[in-house]
Amino acid sequence: MSGAHHHHHDHDHGHDHGHGHGHSHAPASFGRAFAIGIVLNSAFVIIEASYGFLSGSMALVADAGHNLSDVLSLAIAWGASVLAARPPSARFTYGYKSSSILAALFNAALLFVALGAILVETIHRLIAPQPVAAGPVMVVAAIGIAINTVTALLFLRGREHDINIRGAYLHMAADAAVSAGVVVAGALIALTGAWWIDPVTSLIIVGVIAAGTWGLLKDSLRMGLHGVPASVNAHKVERYLAALPGVSAVHDLHIWPMSTTETAMTAHLVIPAGHPGDAFLNDLADTLAHDFAICHSTVQVETADHAGHGCAPASAALAAAE
Repeated sequence: MSGAHHHHHDHDHGHDHGHGHGHSHAPASFGRAFAIGIVLNSAFVIIEASYGFLSGSMALVADAGHNLSDVLSLAIAWGASVLAARPPSARFTYGYKSSSILAALFNAALLFVALGAILVETIHRLIAPQPVAAGPVMVVAAIGIAINTVTALLFLRGREHDINIRGAYLHMAADAAVSAGVVVAGALIALTGAWWIDPVTSLIIVGVIAAGTWGLLKDSLRMGLHGVPASVNAHKVERYLAALPGVSAVHDLHIWPMSTTETAMTAHLVIPAGHPGDAFLNDLADTLAHDFAICHSTVQVETADHAGHGCAPASAALAAAE
């Protein structure tokens, strides 16, 4: 993370706390994008749901239900970003950064609930197909393509750095593709008069959305359980630490997400020659931030190997994770 800076506090036991504040692509900088996305999609949900019921199109109703869940997701992610920006307190010493992880997890669960409700109604329509007004369906879905594409582009630049932003981007991009599918379905209904095409399209929509949501759910669950972020290779971090000058062993290595954008790490370095000095600690923190995107590092320097006296050593923990 370019531009990261660190504050070190040396203690009697050789602790080093590197707190890096890199170029965060946190949702706080996407406040305008969230606001625009919520307004546009809220208006479209009302239009799409209304025309869906009036035209008898379950595909439109399904897409409207998903868009509604996206509006709620955007609102939750935005609220979490505001909380994450609040300063630490005596009780919440990391602040509310992890609220963004909870938001991602809640949003994934919310999407599956919405998909379940849509699936039940779609099955009913498959059993008893109903007339569909193809023209209005195509027009409304075409509007959806435009709105969802614009909203997706608002989150384009931050999708690689934040799971909440990535979730917003993927949802909007998927919605644009789904709306395109509804346009095609409307055209096929107009040409063939086959009403079953609409609920079948709805099933395809549910499948596409479920596939994308599953990935979001897995990522948010891993973060919620303090799993090593997908962007960090724990074995490479361990090898880097073990290869540092004077280090004879590394143990109690822990890497976890503090939020959807920030990663923390703690480790014990066994250095028989004694404390290596501030320059060593500064370089270590800088490298962890720049090369491994670990902005908050805490390193304890020891002169003897106490790996067997505490929790499982890093090598055992990492091996168990494989």
